[in-house]
Amino acid sequence: MNWNEMEGNWEQFKGKVQTQWGKLTNDDLATIQGRRKELAGKIQERYGKTQEEVEREIDNWYGRLH
Repeated sequence: MNWNEMEGNWEQFKGKVQTQWGKLTNDDLATIQGRRKELAGKIQERYGKTQEEVEREIDNWYGRLH
């Protein structure tokens, strides 16, 4: 699966994203709409992490989905 498929199936993945990053609100998830850059930005905002930390977390999480 590539990230484009994630965007296309966002409704099915929102719950998994919220389980991983519980500080993300439903409004955040609606704004993100599966876009990786938006997801990274919201995680940074909510958790106060660096871009590098967030990118690594997303990569690890995404890798576990397969």
